[in-house]
Amino acid sequence: MPAIPSAALTTAGLIGGYSVARATGNRPLGGAVLAGFGAAAFETTRRSSGLGTAIALTGVYVAAFGLSHPLARKVGSWPAVLGVTAATAAVAVVSGDRSDT
Repeated sequence: MPAIPSAALTTAGLIGGYSVARATGNRPLGGAVLAGFGAAAFETTRRSSGLGTAIALTGVYVAAFGLSHPLARKVGSWPAVLGVTAATAAVAVVSGDRSDT
């Protein structure tokens, strides 16, 4: 079975984490979603592109999460989340997402 691309996992983590936190009012639960998908993206990237790339992509993922907060004050919550998600997914694709088929 081919691995789920890390771009899809980071997208699910950033959008899903925000959605869960917003819908439930429970920020730690949203953080758990973010962390779970981040861990899955790390492992997928480690297997396909190596440890260094996985660490770098995780750094981008965490930075995107952090950047979304001040950005949200300027452009709104959803535009901020979608913007950092698109950038993170692009980095994931460029850094080695590939199909194992």
